[in-house]
Amino acid sequence: MNRPPAPPGRDVYTVSRLNREARLLLETALPALWLEGELSNYARPSSGHWYFSLKDEAAQVRCAMFRGANSRVRVAPRDGMHVLVRARVGLYEPRGEYQLVIEHLEEAGEGALRRKFEELKARLQAEGLFDADAKRPLPHLPRRIGVITSPTGAAIRDILHVLARRFPAVPVLIYPVPVQGIGASADIAAALRLASARADADVLILARGGGSLEDLWSFNEEVVARAIRACRVPVITGVGHEVDTTIADFAADMRAPTPSGAAELVVPDRREWLRALAAVRERLTAGWARGGSARRQRLAWLARRLELTHPRTRLAVRAQRLDELEGRLARALRRELRTARTRLNAAARTLHAVSPLATLERGYTIVVGPDGRLVRRACDVAVGDAIEARTVEGSYRATVTSRGA
Repeated sequence: MNRPPAPPGRDVYTVSRLNREARLLLETALPALWLEGELSNYARPSSGHWYFSLKDEAAQVRCAMFRGANSRVRVAPRDGMHVLVRARVGLYEPRGEYQLVIEHLEEAGEGALRRKFEELKARLQAEGLFDADAKRPLPHLPRRIGVITSPTGAAIRDILHVLARRFPAVPVLIYPVPVQGIGASADIAAALRLASARADADVLILARGGGSLEDLWSFNEEVVARAIRACRVPVITGVGHEVDTTIADFAADMRAPTPSGAAELVVPDRREWLRALAAVRERLTAGWARGGSARRQRLAWLARRLELTHPRTRLAVRAQRLDELEGRLARALRRELRTARTRLNAAARTLHAVSPLATLERGYTIVVGPDGRLVRRACDVAVGDAIEARTVEGSYRATVTSRGA
């Protein structure tokens, strides 16, 4: 194509030169930028490069992501996806179109967080961090409850209200921490480690109120999950609303749907305890009464047994036995004396019957010679012998003057 010569003193650009210098100017003047927007008009030709637009509510820009860079992207792009990109500003010279050359692309906002959530959950679950065998039971009645949460949020007010209503006798120890924002997850993990080391509480409530996935993200960090599992004190989580689930919930020993629900799970209902205690008291009273009656009967039986085995009782029994034997002896002696007397009388009568006195009573006289012997025959004395004649009424002396044949 023949062009007329340029006027003297003028530097006339060609379109190619303009686009080339504009590209160089853009590429050197602006560093690599991070941009966030909605992906649209996505296209992938056979070359493997990606072409799409990045837009917001008021503007859009053409983008190109070459095959070497997009091979490292872990999400599949689609129209309407909210993405975060790192790009260099450039210009497509053949058409003079301003564009972004994308070096890195990731899903932005809640979508990216949800993907990150699922990846961390899968990794920790494969590691065994969420195993049911590792869960510890909550104490039936803790002596003190630790609460890790913001000291100014609605969650702590709800928890304290429920605890005061259900079982006010259990004291509460608060570990104040930020529950969202930069560094919140590290502070939460540090509070868990402190509560574990101090062991001032028998159970810990890790809680915060509801919010978006981004608001709850501090409870989806790996450092918090590992601090929960390393804690020596059982942990119950009450994060967000019932539909919200965090990594901390999977790592905890028990998950409650809300902070108030966590408070209800860590203490019993005092009204149920009072009813149970009243029933126990009635059973104890009845049992004590039955036991007291049995003990009194046992005591009475032991007293009787002791009385029976007491030396005084035994002596009394022996004395009574002695009295009985003495009476029997006396009766036996009386019987024996009567028998002996009867026999003696009989013998006396028999003796009296053959006694010389009885003979004297019948009119006979007993003669005793001078030698004191009875004179039985006439030849037992001689004339002149002095003899004594004994009669029943007395005796007299005589001299033998003669004797017969």
